[in-house]
Order: sequence, then structure tokens, then C-alpha cells
Amino acid sequence: MNGIEKISARLIGDAQQEIDILKAETDERCAAILGEYEAAAAEAYSQRMARGRALCSQQRERMEASADMEMRKALLAFKQELVSEAFAKAIEAIANLPEDEYIEFLAAMMAKAANSGEEEVLLSAEDSERVGAKAVRRANALIKERGGRGTLSLADETADIPSGFIMRSGNIEINCAGDALVMMQRSALASQVAEILFS
Repeated sequence: MNGIEKISARLIGDAQQEIDILKAETDERCAAILGEYEAAAAEAYSQRMARGRALCSQQRERMEASADMEMRKALLAFKQELVSEAFAKAIEAIANLPEDEYIEFLAAMMAKAANSGEEEVLLSAEDSERVGAKAVRRANALIKERGGRGTLSLADETADIPSGFIMRSGNIEINCAGDALVMMQRSALASQVAEILFS
């Protein structure tokens, strides 16, 4: 059983305990209501008992429905947290790709983001030093393969981003940082990520 399954099982177990407590409280309240009706009047005993039982049943159903709704809300919040964590891990995974894969990833994204092929690319300080020149060279090769000029250049300045790059052409910047790319795809991919996590 992996960590997510353990957490899910614990959450469901905690919710079941809350339901059991609510059921116990409901039973206690029902007994009190029944006792009040029994003491009211002997001549109306059977009528009042029927009304008391009906009221208890309704209250129990309402409380169980409320407890069930709370459990569902807690489970949904937990699932949303796990989906967010999965996207955070994806951002981290991009930044931690092996160097050759990271260069290919950056180059493909640069080639895709380039319009004129003459833009300037800003990377994080670490990426600029480690893979910047190689990624820009590879991106220019990809641009040339599709018939473009392929004259992207690596900016002297760096960007405060965890991974990915910023494509700049004059005053226009396109944010292709790893976290921005993943978050742009979040709405489209969230249901698929949830299906993988919870199927």
C-alpha cells in the first residue's frame, strides 16, 4: 500500500469514526425524544410514539446525510491537495531532468515559442551557465529544420525562474518557465491526473 492509499484509508477511517459518533449521538437524542413523548400523556402514548419515531428517523437521516456530505467534502479537499502535489512534482521533475533530456526539452519549447527565430532567451542563472548555450544551439537547429532563420540568442541577464525560460522579443516576453507551463496545462490535465491518482 503506497503513501497515498494509506492517507486515503486513514481519511476514510477518520470520516467513518465521525459518522459512528454522529450515529451514537443521534441514537442518544432519539432516546431522549422518545422518553419525553412517553412521559407526556398515557392516553396519547401510541400516537406520540409514532410521531417520535418518525421525527427520530428524519433527524437520523439528516444527520447521516450531513456527516456523509462532510466526509465527501474532506475527501474532495484531500484529492485536490494530491492533484496539486502531483503538479508540483511535475514542475520539480522538469527541473531535475538529466542534462541531455533537459536540453532537448528546452530546445523543443524554445523552437515552438519562437516567432521570428531572432528572439532572446532568458534562463535561470544556473540553467544559463549549465545548459543555456547548448539549448539555444539545439533550438536554432530545430528552427532551421522547419525552414526558419534560427538566430535565437542567449540573453546576458538571467531570470528568477525555477526551470524553463522566458522568450523576449523587444518589449514582449513569453513566460515559458516550467511552473508557468505546467500551470497553463493544469485545467486541461487535472481530471486525467486525478484519474491516474485515484483509479
